[in-house]
Amino acid sequence: MSDPEHAKVAIIGSGPAGLTAAIYAARANLSPVVFAGVPAGGQLMITTDVENFPGFPEGVQGPELMDRMRQQAERFGAKIIDDQVEKIDFSKRPFPVKGQSGVEVLADTLIIATGASAIWLNVPGEKEYQGRGVSACATCDGFFFKGKEIVVVGGGDTAMEESTFLTKFASKVTIIHRRDSLRASKAMQHRASTNPKIQFLWNSVVEEVVGNGKEVTGVRIRNLKDHSVKEFACQGLFVAIGHHPNTEFLGGQLTVGEKGYLELHDHTRTNVDGVFGCGDASDPRYRQAVSAAGMGCMAALDAEKWLEEHQG
Repeated sequence: MSDPEHAKVAIIGSGPAGLTAAIYAARANLSPVVFAGVPAGGQLMITTDVENFPGFPEGVQGPELMDRMRQQAERFGAKIIDDQVEKIDFSKRPFPVKGQSGVEVLADTLIIATGASAIWLNVPGEKEYQGRGVSACATCDGFFFKGKEIVVVGGGDTAMEESTFLTKFASKVTIIHRRDSLRASKAMQHRASTNPKIQFLWNSVVEEVVGNGKEVTGVRIRNLKDHSVKEFACQGLFVAIGHHPNTEFLGGQLTVGEKGYLELHDHTRTNVDGVFGCGDASDPRYRQAVSAAGMGCMAALDAEKWLEEHQG
């Protein structure tokens, strides 16, 4: 096996945060190496129409947007490796970064941009109709459901917040929850329960997403009390049972919060000097492509400044 490659900056992740960081680092002549992950591109790779990313007045397909960002990063000299990071040793400098294929990079600085993944129901039809009626982001996709009837699965603050937001577009929102009471805060419960467009289906779970091959036409629901099953007509399903940050591979070497999101200080710095975080791996609140891209820019500028201060 050849000797490990040396890099001033290694970026872990190739979503909007990672690729924006790569663009800025490359333009600063830092020749960043990007571990793209498998699959590459982050959550936008399963998003169809993106209409809220600046610069695309007619909208853009998620995979096309990520492909353009990748080409832009490569144009300025970023090296992108289509490999999943298996291990990073934060106790050594430069930091050894090892991919699953065996490739190894020794990095002076690191930018962690591994994103977060929606927690899905894992029921038949859910994956098939992602981007065609099934979503995990109301602010991303709510606009496409004007005048339609949709269902939201969940019982926490996120589900209530997304359901309330979706009433701006949908004609009716039905919240499906497996219990007979919500775990959301009292304020969020009140906001949802007093909204005339929102109704509740208690003690119920979605067992299948039903469609016509092109789009969602309904969901099959099981009542957990009497075990009856019925088909509920709707044109969209929003899954709002949470996200989990993709930080497990770090092995506890970086400080994370209770839910696993990277804890940052002084903008994008982690608890390890020379290691920076950005995007959804450190952002449980906004989870937007444009905010992730902004954080990627910040992390690259912070890494550049760190290198100047420590290497001259």
